[in-house]
Amino acid sequence: MLNLTSRVALPTLVIASVLVANIGLAGCTEQGGRAGDEKLRVVTTVAPLTSLVSNVAGDRVTIDGLVPEGTNSHTFDPPPSAAKVLSRADLVFVNGLKLEEPTKELADANMKPGAKLIELGTSVLPESEYIYDFSFPKEEGKPNPHLWTDPTYAIRYAAVIRDALVAADGGNADYYRTNYSVFEAKAKGLDAALRADQETIPNGKRELLTYHDAYAYFAKTYGWTVIGAIQPENFEDPTPKEVADLIEQIKAERVPVIFGSEVFPSAVLAEIGRATGARYEDTLRDDDLPGEPGQPEHSWIGLMRYDYVTMISGLGGDPARLRALDINFPTPDRGNYPQ
Repeated sequence: MLNLTSRVALPTLVIASVLVANIGLAGCTEQGGRAGDEKLRVVTTVAPLTSLVSNVAGDRVTIDGLVPEGTNSHTFDPPPSAAKVLSRADLVFVNGLKLEEPTKELADANMKPGAKLIELGTSVLPESEYIYDFSFPKEEGKPNPHLWTDPTYAIRYAAVIRDALVAADGGNADYYRTNYSVFEAKAKGLDAALRADQETIPNGKRELLTYHDAYAYFAKTYGWTVIGAIQPENFEDPTPKEVADLIEQIKAERVPVIFGSEVFPSAVLAEIGRATGARYEDTLRDDDLPGEPGQPEHSWIGLMRYDYVTMISGLGGDPARLRALDINFPTPDRGNYPQ
């Protein structure tokens, strides 16, 4: 397997006007319910997590995402203004698995007494099951954090979210539990449609060559093979030798499609596709939700359906069941998604 990956350092993004102002403090009763009409205040990081929290929390919680969509979450450094949002949160949900260390540090320094920070991935994944791979070598100590691309782990995330909301806001416990049950059924429907549609890929060649290594846990659960991930150092072009080696690997593996990133397009990968005859599909998304906030497809389930349809159809399969999947939720998505 060819390893062209390395950790990437991008300049810190300066983000303005994306954090919600006028955030009021929310109090808890001794029984775990909310005082008066005050809503629980929750802060999240990447958009898929914001969506998962919104699916469970509905309109009973104020939810603010911190990481703008289309941003490299691995290198995101929250602006100082994020401290104000974090200081007023009752709950902070992060992915964990060392994905958002700067945000965690800022939260630890600014969260009010009694507030809780929950690392979803770290909560549901035993260390013995950490995956180290192309983009996340073991010697660097950071496991692949992309559990949310696997519906079975997303269900576990949602259960942790449910339990945290119930503990913090017992007055709405039945509401959160009902919303979780709806989400679980939707995610299991996605799982079933995926398992059926991937069987239509010719010769069973469920193989991924991607720009970013976001599908390791998905591949393990659903029987796919990740051939490699191309993530040149500092997002510069691969060296001529790396390009030549990659072309040979693609030819040897008879890879029909190279799956690039919608956020990080690559002219070099497009050229490699032309040199090998592999089609370059540059629209996969790791944490940038399709559509616009408020639309059904702008959701975790909309994101994953889009990626699975793209992968299965790109490999010659028929994602009919995925396309027919109902991704509407009865609960409103009130999350704030920085753009």
